[in-house]
Amino acid sequence: MESKVPNTLKLFIVLFLASVNAIGALAQEAAPAANANATKPVTEISVGYLRAYAPQLALSVLDIAPRDEGVAGAEVAIGDNNTTGTFLGQKFSLDITEVKPDADVVAAFEAMAAKGERYVLTDISARQLLSIADIARDKGIFLFNVGATDDSLREEECRANVFHIAPTRSMLADGLAQYLVWKQWRKWVLLYGSHEGDHLFADALRRAATRFGGEILTEKEFKDTGTARRTDSGVVQIQKQMPVFTQGLPEHDVVLVADESEVFGTYVPFRTWTPRPVAGSAGLIPSAWHPASEQWGGSQIQNRFAKANGRRMLSKDMAAWTAVRIIGDAATRTQSAEPEKIAAFIKADDFSIAAFKGQKLTFRKWNWQLRQPIFLGDAKSVVTTSPQEGFLHQVSELDTLGIDQPETKCVFR
Repeated sequence: MESKVPNTLKLFIVLFLASVNAIGALAQEAAPAANANATKPVTEISVGYLRAYAPQLALSVLDIAPRDEGVAGAEVAIGDNNTTGTFLGQKFSLDITEVKPDADVVAAFEAMAAKGERYVLTDISARQLLSIADIARDKGIFLFNVGATDDSLREEECRANVFHIAPTRSMLADGLAQYLVWKQWRKWVLLYGSHEGDHLFADALRRAATRFGGEILTEKEFKDTGTARRTDSGVVQIQKQMPVFTQGLPEHDVVLVADESEVFGTYVPFRTWTPRPVAGSAGLIPSAWHPASEQWGGSQIQNRFAKANGRRMLSKDMAAWTAVRIIGDAATRTQSAEPEKIAAFIKADDFSIAAFKGQKLTFRKWNWQLRQPIFLGDAKSVVTTSPQEGFLHQVSELDTLGIDQPETKCVFR
């Protein structure tokens, strides 16, 4: 006997079988394409990292830099780049080369170039960077400065193939000066060390005072005798010396410290003859990043970094992370590993990078310095970020920090 099936059910069965066949056919057509993607060659992009490293003494054991400072940030960024790159046939890797702080870096850099490195992060001195900048240019290599804060690298000695991720001393000093002026703490005393970096930071503070209306009432140089960081007796001596060193200063609001060499700065707060706030290399410190920053999504990068490295993120870690992300973002958007295409993308008018600092960061075209806010904080927390409210600029308020275009001495070679 013929079974009686409703016509509507028959129609449903027919349509269902047709759809199954169609899906099967599409799967067969898609299989070759999927296999082709699976076997597609992966574009490998190696990022070099040239760093000058040697264990350094510090006034406090808490100030001793981690062995992987900077490198750890770059490694996290490599992972971030590969998260996207996996889907686009790009694979990023990090190639680290270490030299001594006073070494000739040319041979080490030549070896990196011979291996095919075309993007190199540099955490070396200004002198070392200048020794390889023109070599890099001639070889089509782009450098990303994540360590040197010297203004001269962006001014008299600027190079078109060097992108500066680390802020300059003038940017750090301007960020600090803006806050002190905003607080109406305009009368300053300047204490500076006897080493070159100390003098350069002192110069930046003097410039910032002139620029924003601060007044440096008097200055004193603290001579490095070579004992404070080496012996217990030296530490005790400098601690006892500080009240006397700061005795007899004119009435002031803030003590500014320029001690990049870490000879005496740690011992200034709470030991001055007159009780006053301390800022600069100690007390309220300007920096490119702060390990306690959690604003603007900062907790996200901080947590990922801490999980990967077992410590908090420092300024040099953030600079290296930003540099690698700039390279990765440019490679992703251009779908290319060619240095000229990536550099052209970075130098374009509409380029920006997000770096957990409250706004997108861009490059200054007159010297390829990355615009960025400056964090002001103590050992535990962020006090504020500059530029401060009320410091205006016709292009970008971030250009109130550091050398502005009308002031620049940069002429690209």
